[in-house]
Amino acid sequence: MNREIEVLRAEEEWQRAGAYSVRIEGMNRQHHIPLREEFDAHDGDGTRYIVLLDDGYPVATCRFYALGEDTVMLGRVVVLPEYRGQGLGLRTVTEAETWMQELGYRTVVIEARTEAVGFYQKLGYRTADGSIIKSGQFACVRMEKEL
Repeated sequence: MNREIEVLRAEEEWQRAGAYSVRIEGMNRQHHIPLREEFDAHDGDGTRYIVLLDDGYPVATCRFYALGEDTVMLGRVVVLPEYRGQGLGLRTVTEAETWMQELGYRTVVIEARTEAVGFYQKLGYRTADGSIIKSGQFACVRMEKEL
């Protein structure tokens, strides 16, 4: 990749469209997840999104929203297939964590797909209780991290 990847803190609808496009391409199209399941009550105002742009084109995203006064839920971490293996998942999550800290959050919770547990462990997340949660078609594990 020759271009510099731009980080967008998306809060406005036009900015969220970038996050949505990555999720449609990376989850709806690739994993055949119905749009009704991919987009839920947490999408929209109040939820914050990180979008990574390659020459203006959205290529990676994640979202987070408050669970309580000092706890947030991180989720919908998606990197387009042709951009995987370049550290963009790591960058997306760390950019979100920086923003979370700036907003005063202290604890991050994620329901990680079982195949992504190792990725999140490398970032300092730990399994909360070890139980498997069914999230749509995916088996997930609840993980947490103190910021």
